[in-house]
Amino acid sequence: MEYVLTDHARKRCARRGIALERLDRVLTYPTRTEPDADDPSLVHARLPVPERAFRERRVIYNERRDPVANVTAYFDDGVNDL
Repeated sequence: MEYVLTDHARKRCARRGIALERLDRVLTYPTRTEPDADDPSLVHARLPVPERAFRERRVIYNERRDPVANVTAYFDDGVNDL
């Protein structure tokens, strides 16, 4: 998937220790995607990460932009339905 990073996403990835090339894996091979609960233009791509004790990496992007805009990424500690 072709995408661009917002400044917010770039800063958050740096702060959270998420390598930018790891975003490609989530966006290319998500275990699931789901719409954002509040903003219909946003999609959450999710992928468990074995090297992080299967914590789920979540990448949120705006699918209405061309190319899509990656808004943010983080590790989701509250996942319990893998």
